[in-house]
Amino acid sequence: MARAVMYEAYGGPEVLELREVEEPQAGPGEVRVRIVVAGLNPVDWKIVAGASPSYARALPAGVGNDFAGIIDQVGEGVTGWAVGDEVFGGARHRALADFVTVDPATLRRKPEQLTWEQAGSLDIAGRTAVAAVEAVAVRADDTVLVSAAAGGVGVISSQLALATGATVIGTASEANHQFLRELGVIPVSYGEGLADRIRSLAPAGITAVLDHHGRETVDLAIELGVDPSRVNTIADKPYAAEHGMKTDGGGEAPGDALDRVVELAVAGRLVLPIDTVYPLERARDAYEQLRAGHLRGKIVIRVN
Repeated sequence: MARAVMYEAYGGPEVLELREVEEPQAGPGEVRVRIVVAGLNPVDWKIVAGASPSYARALPAGVGNDFAGIIDQVGEGVTGWAVGDEVFGGARHRALADFVTVDPATLRRKPEQLTWEQAGSLDIAGRTAVAAVEAVAVRADDTVLVSAAAGGVGVISSQLALATGATVIGTASEANHQFLRELGVIPVSYGEGLADRIRSLAPAGITAVLDHHGRETVDLAIELGVDPSRVNTIADKPYAAEHGMKTDGGGEAPGDALDRVVELAVAGRLVLPIDTVYPLERARDAYEQLRAGHLRGKIVIRVN
C-alpha cells in the first residue's frame, strides 16, 4: 500500500485526509516516480474549496500538482530514462502521494544545484512567471509593478523582469521588504494610499503590471493609467478580461519556460526561496498556511 492525501467533499483544509491507497504501477510508456517533495500553489486550495470549476473532477480526488522525486519503475517502451533518475514535473490532483505515474515526456531532470524543495515547487510557478513576463513584453526601459512580489510566482516574475534591465516595484508585507531589496526590487506596502506611494517611487509612471494578488491590483493599474495591453493577471482573470487586460498563465507558457528558469537558478542568477516545509502528515496545516497567503516563496511538503 501507499499513502495519498485525498478529499471526498469540497471545503477547507479540514476535508483533507491522508489515506492508504493501492500503489500505482507504471504502464506502457510511463514511469513511476517515488515523490520526495510536493510543492503547493494557490490554485491547489481553490480546487479543494470548489472555487476552480475548470479543475473540477469526480470525488474522492487527490490533490496537488508540483513534485520532485526519483524514478523507481520504467514501463514498457520507455527509453532514455532509468530507475534512479532524479526528476521534477507536475501531475494535477496526484502530487501529494508516495508515488505518481506519468508520461516521462512531461518530466525534467533535477539539476544537482537545486534542492529537492526548489525543484519540487517549480512546475506551475516557473511556467506561469515566464508566461506573465512575456505577455506584457517587459523591456529594459519599463517600470514594472509586481503585486505579491515575494510570493511563489511573484518572486520569479520579479527577477525575470529585473533580468531584462527593467525597474521593478513590488508590493509585499513589511516583513518581506528587505528580502525584495536584496533581489533588486523596490518594495512598497499594501493598504490605503498605495497609488500615491507608487507615484512617488515612479514619478514617470508605471508602464507594465504583473498581478498575482487580484482585483485590487487590476483597479490600481486602471488608476495609474497603465495601458491594459500591458497588464497581466493570474489572480482575477474574468475581471481583468472585462478591461481588456491579459490573463496568461502556465497554460500559455512556451515549451522551454521551465528550462529557462532552471538555467538561471543553476547559474545563481535566480533565487528560489522556500517559505515552509511540512511533512505529508501535516498537509492540512500546509493548506491552511497556503490559504492565508503572505508567503516568501513556496510551501512544500516532504513526502519521502
